[in-house]
Amino acid sequence: MVDVNAVLPFSFYRRSDVVQISKELLGKFLVTEIDGRRTAGMIVETEAYAGITDRASHAYNGRHSNRTAVMYRAGGVAYVYLIYGMYHLFNIVTNAEGVPDAVLIRAVEPAEGVEIMLKRRKIKKIDYKLTAGPGRLTRALGITVAHTGVPLNEAPIWLEDRRVAVRDDDITAGPRIGVDYAGSHAELPWRFWIRGNPWVSKK
Repeated sequence: MVDVNAVLPFSFYRRSDVVQISKELLGKFLVTEIDGRRTAGMIVETEAYAGITDRASHAYNGRHSNRTAVMYRAGGVAYVYLIYGMYHLFNIVTNAEGVPDAVLIRAVEPAEGVEIMLKRRKIKKIDYKLTAGPGRLTRALGITVAHTGVPLNEAPIWLEDRRVAVRDDDITAGPRIGVDYAGSHAELPWRFWIRGNPWVSKK
């Protein structure tokens, strides 16, 4: 059940600064309720993608496709895509309608439903590989491309503010991963993670 007092409102996502939103998502909780099973994890790593002006973005230079159409919706919906034919990557669309900004969630620290996550990942005991990485966390939380476009303020996927304080001093920034094709934009320090958190993905 969604905690209406904790769920992030659409206004959180519909601001204009995707980099700031990406930082502020650290410490928030990604919650799923899929097939009657609830799982949740605290976000510990994100990457910002600034839509039309960002060479690393799927929507760079106004690119439109069936896959990226959801990025042009008003912020607060899921954008999930498949890479290598097997990994589902979960992104949060941000900004106003028509501005295709998004934040990739790269890692979460398990908080609820760990046994469910282990079964989905076919892992017998908990270790940092469970949800450290964008393809791993989606499998653990049950997120697939079928969830593209769902609003993120209700089941099956929503985000909560559980009042975990993440200060600027707690955040490390660096280049995004796997975007070498983006030229100089590949070096933008738009990957953010909680310093010292063991659930952050390994480059």
